[in-house]
Amino acid sequence: MDLKDIKAIIDLMRKNSVSEFELEKQDFKIRLKRGPNGGAGTGDDVPAVVYAAPATVLPQVVAASGLVAGAAPPAAAAPSNELDIKSPMIGTFYRAPSPESANYIEIGSEVNPDTVVCIIEAMKVMNEIKAEAKGIISQVMVENAKPVEFGQPLFKLRPG
Repeated sequence: MDLKDIKAIIDLMRKNSVSEFELEKQDFKIRLKRGPNGGAGTGDDVPAVVYAAPATVLPQVVAASGLVAGAAPPAAAAPSNELDIKSPMIGTFYRAPSPESANYIEIGSEVNPDTVVCIIEAMKVMNEIKAEAKGIISQVMVENAKPVEFGQPLFKLRPG
């Protein structure tokens, strides 16, 4: 990941009123956090970036500029027998590969760990999101073409 990608993430954070962003892949981890109440605006629009191995404890990285919108209300606790399929990134959620195509899955669809359940567009790249568990989809929690945040539940899955 280079500085251009990080700046694009920061722009997405501003546009979607996201206050925190975290990405972890193999030996790379980045965490960005916007200042409380938008901060005082120091003119420094790019926060520091932390690179480290996954096992390393990382300090929070804070950008002093931008507005922080109210956080989304916490989702209701799922019944103990259901799992959440969560968004691994911020971006725009799509249920189908194109507007003319059928949705990847519907409520009641059986999925396995390799089943693609949706795509998330981030930085003009379409990322296929897999179920990562076996079961039956019991609920779709996000509307098509809506922005999603890192860790936001997308689907409910009844293991099976």
